[in-house]
Amino acid sequence: MMERQRDRRIVTRRHFLCLSATAVTALAATACGGDDALPGVTPGAAPTTGTTPPTAGTTQPTAASQQPTVAAQATAGAAQRTPASAPGKYQEAPQLAALVKDGKLPPVDQRLPKSPFVVQPVERVGKYGGTWRTALLGGADTVWFTRTIAYEHLVRWDPAWEQIIPNVAEKFEASPDAKAFTFRLREGLKWSDGQPYTADDILFWYEDVELNKELTPNRGNNPPTVEQLDQHTVRFTFAKPAGFFLQTLASGGGGSDPTSYPKHYLRRFHIKYNPGGVEQLARENNAENWVKLFQLKGGNIPGTPYQAVWSNKELPRLHGWSLTTPYTGTDRVVAERNPYYFKVDPQGNQLPYLDRVVYDVVQSAETLVLKALNGEIDLQDRHISTAQNKAVFVDNMQKGGYHFFETVLDAMNTMMISLNLTHKDPVKRQVFQNQDFRIGLSHAINRQELIDVVFVGQGEPWQAAPKRETPFFNERLAKQYTEYDVKRANAHLDKAFPQKDGDGFRLGPDSRRIAFVVEVNGTDKDKIDGMNLVKGYWEKVGIDIQVKVEDRSLLVSRARANEHDAVVWGSGGGLAVIAPPEPSSAYYFPIQNSSYYAMAWYIWFTNPSGAGARTAPEEPPAATKRQMELYRQIEGTVDERKQAELMKQILQITQEQFYAIGISSEPNGYGIVKNTLKNVPAKMFSTGGFYPNPAPTNPSQYFFES
Repeated sequence: MMERQRDRRIVTRRHFLCLSATAVTALAATACGGDDALPGVTPGAAPTTGTTPPTAGTTQPTAASQQPTVAAQATAGAAQRTPASAPGKYQEAPQLAALVKDGKLPPVDQRLPKSPFVVQPVERVGKYGGTWRTALLGGADTVWFTRTIAYEHLVRWDPAWEQIIPNVAEKFEASPDAKAFTFRLREGLKWSDGQPYTADDILFWYEDVELNKELTPNRGNNPPTVEQLDQHTVRFTFAKPAGFFLQTLASGGGGSDPTSYPKHYLRRFHIKYNPGGVEQLARENNAENWVKLFQLKGGNIPGTPYQAVWSNKELPRLHGWSLTTPYTGTDRVVAERNPYYFKVDPQGNQLPYLDRVVYDVVQSAETLVLKALNGEIDLQDRHISTAQNKAVFVDNMQKGGYHFFETVLDAMNTMMISLNLTHKDPVKRQVFQNQDFRIGLSHAINRQELIDVVFVGQGEPWQAAPKRETPFFNERLAKQYTEYDVKRANAHLDKAFPQKDGDGFRLGPDSRRIAFVVEVNGTDKDKIDGMNLVKGYWEKVGIDIQVKVEDRSLLVSRARANEHDAVVWGSGGGLAVIAPPEPSSAYYFPIQNSSYYAMAWYIWFTNPSGAGARTAPEEPPAATKRQMELYRQIEGTVDERKQAELMKQILQITQEQFYAIGISSEPNGYGIVKNTLKNVPAKMFSTGGFYPNPAPTNPSQYFFES
């Protein structure tokens, strides 16, 4: 009975995929031992991480204390459910034990929270020591930090992507209407400098950062109100249902992150707390004013793509490793073990096992690949895991001393061709909006040849559709119009525009040749090569196009201003059918600023007044408006079955409308890992910021085997 009740309360990956990041009903995550309910909310009963200290292990974990091995093919062990016992019996890394002995650090029992997060190892309890060598590409590659050492939010995804589970919060609950979310923090949790992390820090983030218009000029739609219920409990309340809130918190960004602003450190850089001295501090730090100073010390650094957490090594954090060499123009960034990290293994050994993480800063992907081939990278997939590189990595495996792990990618199509259905030119608009025209172009593409030539035989002909791995897979949606059939292509095109000029090219409604430009990102060689093949296929059925290779920023700027004929782009949404705060695929209906097939419809939906928009909004046709209505219903309900049905209706209309032309499915990816680095799962999901691999697989439990 308890299991059935629990299953209704947790957020599973199956539900997430099926229900499109559904609103959560009465979601709870509490301790097994019958802890009190959160203040002001209905008690829940879904156990996740252990909330009692685990069984004592040895100071240096050994084979004698190893846990049962989890199959390497599993995605990393389910949730952290291992029961714990024997309060007060924890072990630590030898370096930390030496500092305790010298009186330079409190005992480990005093550094850990009352209920630490218990991490279940993928293979076995590990050993302390060693350095994880990895790399960053250039001076702005902060994404890799989040995906390796900085995934410490109030809640998180479990490694198998089956549940949203407590993390910094010990437990959490949501109201049935998805408007109120209550979080109980781990009592005794500490920042990396040893100071307590409490509800005061969340209130500081909310009242002094989020509500401060100089620091946060735009809070977006439906922002929460945050109240402190006691020293360790906070409640987020929304005016409208916030069905995606927990998923947003569990993503790489952590919802702008209430776990990143230590009040005790940052208050001296805030004018509210230091009105008499903050401007002097700004001058001393070469900051224009107190706002710039605060951003330099603890926020988003102005004029750069990164945050102070990567450049200010003095900023306390909750991560497993703390920066000792910051990301400030150097060729190497170093992070070392945080002695106050709040996670342990089932034997009571404080994590992380690895002493440090070292990021070499390289200036080209080619240099990074060479480092990997030379055995100088211990784990990496970012920037190196292309289809073209894979054969080289295979040939060098034995020499490099590494093997592959598989990544299940969210990308659902290798290249989407978006004709501009809301083109400013009425003739081109009429041509592109003709569905027979789009269907004819689709049948004219020899996808298998393109896959073999450009994508080294990987993938299958595919339209804009969820992957087979999802319960939303729809064979017709995925495969319609993908058959290479020139006769059928001409039949559809003849139905649309039968007249041709003397060179065999089709004439549009203005009796002029149908000719248009397809813009492609200049750094995406696969899409350039693919589109050049498509150009030849389309010429055979009487369509004249020019492939224009250009800078990515120019392409995006033109497309968002609705100044393009057609654009080639990739697509997410293969796994995360809808991810917060909007569908991760722009191709199911126009809901993203990368829905390049209908930017004016997108503006109408998200900004109907058109204020500040680069193109005027335009009311979409009835079928598209229906999809938008269905999406609003998904946002406003917590009935999971209803949400699933609504999403199916949206995808059915996608099938009927056939907005854009897809080429092929995106095959799974890979990463490399040294043979001596253990507890790395053989397979992990990869959805960019939503499931920021490898972080949800708990890198703190990775270790080197001697």
